[in-house]
Amino acid sequence: MEKQFPTIDKVKTGKQIRHLMDSLGLTVMDVQKYMGLATQQAVYWLNGRSLPSIDNVYALSELFRVPIDKIICGNRGYQPEQRSIYYRLKAYVKYLQLYVEVTYEDVSLFSN
Repeated sequence: MEKQFPTIDKVKTGKQIRHLMDSLGLTVMDVQKYMGLATQQAVYWLNGRSLPSIDNVYALSELFRVPIDKIICGNRGYQPEQRSIYYRLKAYVKYLQLYVEVTYEDVSLFSN
């Protein structure tokens, strides 16, 4: 069996860009204004018709505050390193949020 080289999936990448935009409450117009894009360019990315250039992916990663690997979706057989500092910090923040909620609930139980 011949080994397949990694490729980028335009449709999955477009869906991921849409997901990141939605999670931040950004519209297509917001992205276009931030990046100085032509009217349809971002729409083509979202629909999987084309891919953003590497410069645009870099700008999107700055706008979304995520690593480039969180924007681009492909067919490689592995995921980015789960032990990276990004994932460890994300897990720690999630833990802290849970701890704060539990602590707040505990305090409110005893405040009556």
